[in-house]
Amino acid sequence: MTAKLFIHGVPDSPAIWRPLIAALDLGDTPVAVPALPGFTAPLPAGFAPTKEAYADWAAAQVEALHAARGPIDIVGHDWGALIAQRVAMLRPDLLRSWTISNAVIDPDYRGHRIARIWNTPVLGEIFMALSRADKLADGLAAQGMPADIAREEAEQWKNRDKRRAILKLYRSAKGLSFEHDWALDIPKLPANGALIWGEGDPYVELSVARRYAANTGTPLTVIEGAGHWAIAERPAEVAAALHAFWNGL
Repeated sequence: MTAKLFIHGVPDSPAIWRPLIAALDLGDTPVAVPALPGFTAPLPAGFAPTKEAYADWAAAQVEALHAARGPIDIVGHDWGALIAQRVAMLRPDLLRSWTISNAVIDPDYRGHRIARIWNTPVLGEIFMALSRADKLADGLAAQGMPADIAREEAEQWKNRDKRRAILKLYRSAKGLSFEHDWALDIPKLPANGALIWGEGDPYVELSVARRYAANTGTPLTVIEGAGHWAIAERPAEVAAALHAFWNGL
């Protein structure tokens, strides 16, 4: 049984994976679903919430699971997808496969509108100060996230460390621009990778996934009628895509 590691994104928490993990029905397979530092608790002392620090943290998660279980399958969504892909670039020896959903390290992508706001000093802080948990819950649910998870994620939004961490994370990535750093290492990615994408994602459009798949030969599964949170909105279809990919390895 190949162990599985799931990495969530922004503004989420491990809760976002619950519908998919239930649909996967993994039985006794070891599953790890850690929270990004600072997202469900205060930031650890000395932890700088940059993209490099989160990649190093995820690599440590992979190393620990690999030491106990051997090569693993890593799955990431949103920022978790970017971090998972970076780990696959840096430590391909620890992975059996990598799968990412609704975000990809692409040299031509320049970030969505909210990413650009968070990347801008003062403007990002104003956005965070004016953000209300109840409005966030309504917005997430309107975009397809299950309502109970949306409420849970919104409650965590009250954690100031989380909001500060998000601003620092996006600024460390210049919004969401990887052309001059992480994207240079795309050739280092191991071959056993896959993309799973919600067809109607308003943040990272399907065209980005299609371009990446065409340029790299990475297989792409499109989840029709789903948006950015396809992993929770259409968990049965995403689970089927994952099982098909894993069974083909």
